[in-house]
Amino acid sequence: MQAISPSPNSTLLRSKRFTPHHYQRYTTTPTRIFVQCIHRPDSANFSGVVGSNRHDWQSSCAILASKVVSQKQETEKTGNADLTAVNGHKTLDLVPIDNNLPKPLTITDLSPAPMHGSQLRVAYQGVAGAYSEAAAGKAYPNCQAIPCDQFEVAFQAVELWIADRAVLPVENSLGGSIHRNYDLLLRHRLHIVGEVQLPVHHCLLALPGVKKEYLSRVISHPQALSQCELTLTKMGLNVVREAVDDTAGAAEFVATNNLRDTAAIASARAAELYGLEVLADGIQDDSSNVTRFVMLAREPIIPRTDRPFKTSIVFAHDKGTSTLFKVLSAFAFRNISLTKIESRPHRNRPIRLVGDANVGTAKHFEYMFYVDFEASMAEVRAQNALAEVQEFTSFLRVLGSYPMDMTPWSPSSGD
Repeated sequence: MQAISPSPNSTLLRSKRFTPHHYQRYTTTPTRIFVQCIHRPDSANFSGVVGSNRHDWQSSCAILASKVVSQKQETEKTGNADLTAVNGHKTLDLVPIDNNLPKPLTITDLSPAPMHGSQLRVAYQGVAGAYSEAAAGKAYPNCQAIPCDQFEVAFQAVELWIADRAVLPVENSLGGSIHRNYDLLLRHRLHIVGEVQLPVHHCLLALPGVKKEYLSRVISHPQALSQCELTLTKMGLNVVREAVDDTAGAAEFVATNNLRDTAAIASARAAELYGLEVLADGIQDDSSNVTRFVMLAREPIIPRTDRPFKTSIVFAHDKGTSTLFKVLSAFAFRNISLTKIESRPHRNRPIRLVGDANVGTAKHFEYMFYVDFEASMAEVRAQNALAEVQEFTSFLRVLGSYPMDMTPWSPSSGD
C-alpha cells in the first residue's frame, strides 16, 4: 500500500525499490512537510525488523510523522532553519541529491499538443497548394504543414514523431473512396481523431499566354481527372488525360518544365504559387464536390456525448459475407445510423476455398469491411452494438471515435 500526500509542486517520475523501513519526504514550502509511507505485501518476509506486519508498519509510519512534526515545531521555536536529525539522519533525504543531474521531463513536456493547431506539425500528401494542405489548415489553423510525397510517408511521419498529426483524404462525393488510405489505416496503428470536409473547386491552369486550343495534354490527380471528365469533354478539348500524384504537383510540373502544350487541373491557390493562369474556373462536373479528410494521431481521443460523434471500425469474418446482415442488424436494432460501408480485399487471405465432393471446389473472395456510424463510443448503445458485432466476426478494430464535421454546407466556389 502506498500513500502519497498531495503536493502540486512535486513530480515523481522514477520508480525505486523500497524496503519496508524506507520513507521519503516531499516539501512544498519550508513550513509544510509531507511524509510518504510505503508498505509492500512481502514485508512479512523481513523478520526481526520494524514493520514485520502491516499493523506494525502503519504504527511506525505514524510515529515517524509525529517525530517530524514535533521536531519541526522545535526548530521553528529556536529560529533554526535547518531540520534536525530524525532517526540518525541529518535530513529526510535518504538518497543524496546531485544537482548536476539532467532535469527530468515533466508532465507538461509529455502532454499532447494544443487541440486548436498552435505549434502542431501536420503531415499531408502533396506539395504546397494541394487540397490536402487546405484541409490541414482547416482542421488545425496556424499549424506547420509538412508536405509528403506519398500517403504512406504521411503515416510514417506521425509514427516517427516527425509530425504530430496527419490529414489525409478517404472519400470524395464524386470520385468515391480513396482505397489506398483505407488499406493504410489497417496496416498502421494510428487513430482517427477527427474529420474535415472540404469543398473542392477545380481550375484549368496553364502557362501565361497559352490558349486552350494549343493544349494537347491535361494532367492531374486521378480523382481530379474523373471529377472533371464531363466538363473537359463539353469544352471540346482534344487532349490526352494523364494522371500524376497530386493536383498541385501537376501545376508545379507544368511551371517547372515550361510546358506550353500541357494544362493542369488544380486549385486557384496553386496557380498563384506557381505563376500559372486560370483558363477555366470551376470545371468540376458537379458543384457539390466535397472531399472528406480524416485527422490521424498516435493516441486516440476520449469519446464524449455532448456533441455529435462518429465512429469508424473495420471487421472481417471467417465465413465471408454471410454474416454481414447480422452485423448490420446490430446497429439497426439500436437505431444507429451508418454513414458508410466499404469492402476491401482481405490481403492475408484473399480467397476461401469450399470443397464439395459432388460439385467441386468453390472459390469465395474474402473481404474486410469498413463501417462508419453516427454514435460515440461513450454511448452504451454503441458499446453494446460492438459487443454483438464481435460475436459474429473473427477480427474487429475500432479505428477511431471522433467529433463529426458540422460546419455549414456551401457549394464549392473560388477562393
